[in-house]
Amino acid sequence: MSTDRLAALRSATAGLQPPFAVVDLDAFDANAAALTARAAPGTTIRLASKSVRCRVLSDRALARPGFAGVLALTLPEALWLAADHDDVVVGYPSVDTDAVAALATDPALAARVTLMVDSVESLDVVEAAVGRSPAAPVKVCLDLDAALELLGGRVHLGPLRSPVRTPAQAVALARAVLARPWLHLDGLMAYEGQIAGTADAAGPRLRQAAVRAVQRASARELAERRAAVVEAVSALAPLRFVNGGGTGSVEQTSAEPVVTEVAAGSGLYAPALFDSYRRFRARPAAFFVQPVVRRPSPRVATALGGGWIASGPPGPDRQPVITWPRGLRYSPLEGAGEAQTPLLGPRAGELRLGDRVWFRHAKAGELCERVGELHLVSGHELVGAVPTYRGEGKAFL
Repeated sequence: MSTDRLAALRSATAGLQPPFAVVDLDAFDANAAALTARAAPGTTIRLASKSVRCRVLSDRALARPGFAGVLALTLPEALWLAADHDDVVVGYPSVDTDAVAALATDPALAARVTLMVDSVESLDVVEAAVGRSPAAPVKVCLDLDAALELLGGRVHLGPLRSPVRTPAQAVALARAVLARPWLHLDGLMAYEGQIAGTADAAGPRLRQAAVRAVQRASARELAERRAAVVEAVSALAPLRFVNGGGTGSVEQTSAEPVVTEVAAGSGLYAPALFDSYRRFRARPAAFFVQPVVRRPSPRVATALGGGWIASGPPGPDRQPVITWPRGLRYSPLEGAGEAQTPLLGPRAGELRLGDRVWFRHAKAGELCERVGELHLVSGHELVGAVPTYRGEGKAFL
């Protein structure tokens, strides 16, 4: 990001006491516009709420043309969001029988929320929770595994998600849904994390070339398989939506004729893991700020906390990125720590107690699990603060 923009953010938040989190609304809005511009005509963006975890900012994105619907992480979250949104799909199967029962006994919620299923067993969970006479039909979405498999399935490249991969398997599950009159087949989803969630311009050139080769092969294979699955399932019952992709694959996924919507949310905050994609460049929009509280030596400045590590395989790329001052690095013995983060480098000796260090989280919505509110900056001004899920007393996952 530009030095001028960072200076504006620092000036606008000078009166706040760290630690705190900041969202640059100018960047957030620009990223939202970029997501819709990347999508093929007629393809909408379904907001992945886990990547935002702030209702005010989710609503801000959803108010823009090109965004429609929410992809929630859990059923309890979906039920909460359904008070304000009429199209909420749960991205993962639920075994929360209390939440399933609450959905099925409320016709208004049942009309607004769609469950994810990937097996007859997941249908059985719903049936055990609600019986065969719910107040309203329960809508379900089939989850198609989108990974690339090679060597007869011995090599699996992509997320380990659904057991449903082939048209025949999808048809079998669709028939199982249709055999239960208290269920309604609503849509189909396939998330290609090996494309959408894997940077293709990170690391050594050999790794980049390998990632791009896998992504090209996977995109070709999935486009053919997804089209065949949609055709086969649609012959049994119409599908209201076909969902795919993510922030990293909007152009590619939305170009498939059978795809009606792409799920995205991380691209709004543009966390550090999205810095290394060739196809797009988002503007960093979300930050957190920690104060310097120790000077253990003339060459070291220690920030309070800061160990807000992202989920996924442990590694340096899961640590926050030090955004300002430039020229700082982590201590290899401590990294970003729970209680303290020693900072080394040419600029460390210039920092004094009370000075601020700006970080970016490696992932998007996980930042909001650490703070109760997000401070909003527009232009050069601090324009307010809005609660995160945590700030509203919610912790879904």
